Amino acid sequence: MAEGVRDRMIAGAVRLLAQQGLQATSFAEVLQLTGAPRGSIYHHFPGGKDQLVAAAVEAAGRHALTVLDGLAGESPERVTEAFLGLWRLLLERSGNTTGCAVLAVTVATRDDDLLARAGEVFRAWRTRLTALLDEGGLPGAEAFATTLIAATEGAVVLARAERSTAPFDAVAEYLLSQVRVATHA
Repeated sequence: MAEGVRDRMIAGAVRLLAQQGLQATSFAEVLQLTGAPRGSIYHHFPGGKDQLVAAAVEAAGRHALTVLDGLAGESPERVTEAFLGLWRLLLERSGNTTGCAVLAVTVATRDDDLLARAGEVFRAWRTRLTALLDEGGLPGAEAFATTLIAATEGAVVLARAERSTAPFDAVAEYLLSQVRVATHA
């Protein structure tokens, strides 16, 4: 049961970070969202908010990797569609109000450890995407993987700011057209 509370708190922190950023995410809000008892804070996260945020960054990173791991042997177009689909679903379910928890921490933290953890997540995504795209025969897989992550993160930011998936859809279509051209050249 105790692990269930910890996991709920981490999932709640991921959600709040993605919705409102690092500074606006507090222990009180995590407790309210998850229904966790107040005593859970320092029992599960004796290192404080930074420890909870680090666990949330790692959880968000693992979620994307789990989806990517299911794409072994798929075409570069399908890998690209699936990665974009993760973010489209997030935008659709939230009414364009939720972004990436890892990005939220990256742009707001002053803590070197949290920044390093966010960097590890982005590197892990890039490494896994590169391997999948390369396996599918995409020339320049590493450069495309880097572009895919950066463009998708930016497209999510634009969609949130404009409260519309139109910018995201434009970026997604461009990325898909590029992967089609590269794999059919």
